[in-house]
Amino acid sequence: MTFFKELARSKVGMAGFVILVLFVAVAVLAPWLGLEDPTRGSLRARMVPPDWWGPHPLGTDEVGRDILSRIVYGSRITLMVAGAAVVAGGIVGTFLGILAGYAGGITDRILMRLVDIQLAIPLMMLALLVVAALGPSMVNVVAVLALTSWIRYARIIRGQVLSLREREFVQSARAIGASGWRIMLRHILPNVLTPALVVATLELARIIVMDAALSFLGLGVQPPNPSWGRMLADGRTYISTAWWAVTFPGVAIMLTVLGVNLFGDWLRDYFDPKTRSAR
Repeated sequence: MTFFKELARSKVGMAGFVILVLFVAVAVLAPWLGLEDPTRGSLRARMVPPDWWGPHPLGTDEVGRDILSRIVYGSRITLMVAGAAVVAGGIVGTFLGILAGYAGGITDRILMRLVDIQLAIPLMMLALLVVAALGPSMVNVVAVLALTSWIRYARIIRGQVLSLREREFVQSARAIGASGWRIMLRHILPNVLTPALVVATLELARIIVMDAALSFLGLGVQPPNPSWGRMLADGRTYISTAWWAVTFPGVAIMLTVLGVNLFGDWLRDYFDPKTRSAR
């Protein structure tokens, strides 16, 4: 309960948390909200402007599909892809960060050189090359987004482990004959989950933007499945005559990323002892 009490004291953190929970709730409850089929269009209803109390509150797109429905169902795909990429990248990056920090030596040097090499390549260019080579699909998008995120976990977790491996409880476990894998899994891993969680929260915002960018370029989740980036790409041609076709998907992306960043910043401060003592 202390967590939520501290969160309630921060207006910025609470605002981010509320935005994030709202989008997650809408994504989960989408099939029960009574919305139109996001893939079904009607040429007679194309380019209908927003009618807040009518059948199309946010208007329709160039083929008559309801924009509100597509935004809501698009949130399911966006959050699913981003969440899966964050989890996959977090697991790989945390494991390699612990391994590099605890093992040291040649293992540490090899893994950190891999990190340096990947950091030298623009992440968006790497994502475009991999998706273009493997083909656009949800699985491939998740894989490439995870590939661009594991390095952040690895570098931060490695720094934590370099300090932890010299602590008394690790030295005691080593002295009684515990194996290296047991020490990493039972003693070090629980102590690096907090920084990994903070990194995951901040990475979520970046991955949402990258997913939208890939979809905008036609390399993300393919039609007829709705995605926010694809909605921006489809509506940009009509931006002067149907502003709502690009405005509302853009606002959805902006609010989601804003919510994640605000909550992530608060979460980082909450788990930082120096920041908490200063407050």
